[in-house]
Amino acid sequence: MPHSSITLSPSPQKDTFSHLVQKLPLRIQRLDHAQGLDLPHYATAGSAGLDLRAALAPEEIVNLIPGQRILIPTGFIFHLLPGYEAQIRPRSGLALKHGITCLNTPGTIDSDYRGEVKVILINLGQENFPIHRGMRIAQTIIAPVIQVDVCEFDPTQEESLSASFQTMPNDRGTGGFGSTGQE
Repeated sequence: MPHSSITLSPSPQKDTFSHLVQKLPLRIQRLDHAQGLDLPHYATAGSAGLDLRAALAPEEIVNLIPGQRILIPTGFIFHLLPGYEAQIRPRSGLALKHGITCLNTPGTIDSDYRGEVKVILINLGQENFPIHRGMRIAQTIIAPVIQVDVCEFDPTQEESLSASFQTMPNDRGTGGFGSTGQE
């Protein structure tokens, strides 16, 4: 099968490969309690996730104790394009250094959701963790969604399968949850 290739030459520009990155518009609605906060943005040119910040009251500090979970507002409503979702994910530095991570990971913001984006944080560490206004608490990845047409079939009735969608034989069967080993 023929294929095309891309030839890239070195460039002194910092953003050499920016033309390879697909950019889509993300419309964001700022809520009153997010006034003064940065819009979600990429920390570096190569970042996959937009940083999300805590939209707490200016003097408010939430002290997340070990084992506790809490819902933190971001102050923004995402207006996603149809066919896309926003995935809410933890920040690796918070997880490694403090044991702070997101529950329901990745959390999914559907394209038709019109409420405030909020983040469920949990403290899996050994010490209290203070959260203040503007702190980067999570990241969001915008990703395409593939929806399927669900169709029930009876595998004992071979004719119920279309010729283009025959079940392929395999060695795995019903094994899961580590059944293929660790190595």
